[in-house]
Amino acid sequence: MDKKALLNWKVHALAIVLSVIAELIGITRFTTGIGVILFLPLLYAFIMALAFNENVVPSVGKHLGQHSSHIASQWVLIGIMPFIAKFGVGIGPNIDKIIAAGPALLLQEIGNVATALFALPVAVLLFKMGREAIGATHSIAREPNIALVADKYGLKSAEGVGVMGVYVMGTLFGTIYFSIMAGLFASWDLFDYRALAMACGVGSGSMMGACSAALGEVLPQFKEDIAAFAASSNLLTYATGLFVSVFVALPFTEALYKLLKSFSKGKGEEHSELAQLTAQNGADYTEEKEVSLSITETALALILSSFVGLIVNWVNTPANDILTALPGMAIFWGCSLIGLVIYKFVKIGVPAVAWISTVAIIISLPQFPFSAQVAEYTGKVGFLPLLTPVLAYAGLAISKMEIKLFKAAGFKIALVALLAFTGTYVGSVIIAQAML
Repeated sequence: MDKKALLNWKVHALAIVLSVIAELIGITRFTTGIGVILFLPLLYAFIMALAFNENVVPSVGKHLGQHSSHIASQWVLIGIMPFIAKFGVGIGPNIDKIIAAGPALLLQEIGNVATALFALPVAVLLFKMGREAIGATHSIAREPNIALVADKYGLKSAEGVGVMGVYVMGTLFGTIYFSIMAGLFASWDLFDYRALAMACGVGSGSMMGACSAALGEVLPQFKEDIAAFAASSNLLTYATGLFVSVFVALPFTEALYKLLKSFSKGKGEEHSELAQLTAQNGADYTEEKEVSLSITETALALILSSFVGLIVNWVNTPANDILTALPGMAIFWGCSLIGLVIYKFVKIGVPAVAWISTVAIIISLPQFPFSAQVAEYTGKVGFLPLLTPVLAYAGLAISKMEIKLFKAAGFKIALVALLAFTGTYVGSVIIAQAML
């Protein structure tokens, strides 16, 4: 795909329109017998975008032009950068509270092993899965986890199929599911808001954002603190999550798998029908490549992404028009660019979003010159308006391979994925609560 294709005006215009409509719909609350369920604008943006996806509804999607899903996929990555910077600037002013909660913040990472506790018994005992259950349930299957499984087992292995299956489910439903689940947990009034916020840091910017945004709507009196704790936890997950997977989560999942297999009638079956059905699709999915952009090209792309965010922010909060919010967005643009430059030249395995968050934290610390101005300007840009366009692009970005893998894996891998997401959140909440 040519780099010029990334400027496809139809894709960007549609993302803006869908995001604006979603923001106008606003936040919908449903009070049920089990608590409050929130539907955020990002949900509406994602669902509406699916109707225009070239791989979901080809007759409609074809009007966006060739490679529209691939184009949108690249803009998801670009659009998430200012959003990560927004969360970063919320950490600095709350650094004392975060340091005070240090032990809970560190140890709640171990709660991620609950992915296996929740999902593996269902995968092995009920669905009769083979070793793909290990890949599917040892984590919530984001990029570092895929790299780990690829290195240890290979992506064409049963374990590789499992991790790719949950990765796809996370792409399709993860952000939305975390927003609904977090709002529900907050409405129960059982857990400290800090524990709920820390558990949002699952190593995915969009999932963390949706999770903490839902908490902020249910507990508006703690909104800023929730954002700070969630962002700190997410940054910590970037730094330690892979090590937890290597030394704790994956060995634990392997041991639990062997134990469960001893109770399963199909204990000798290491490669289930699901693995055979999805192996090729999982392997094909990983072969999609993104267009490589230089720092200058990324900087220009961030300007376009920031403009989209300014429009949606204006619709969300009419008092913060484009000119009013422009200084704050410019700060996010600068944090993103500096973070990318550090990532390019400091090769120590830290992802770009972690550097972006770190830069944003530094400039927001009370000791940093002009930190008061940083807080004032960036306060004109909301959290949700930055995330809604990202989910609009995400809906347009669903690829053929994701659809193939979803069809092949069916409801079994979807349910296992949702149980894994639930497990990581519940486990982290419980440990953080105990430590506070």
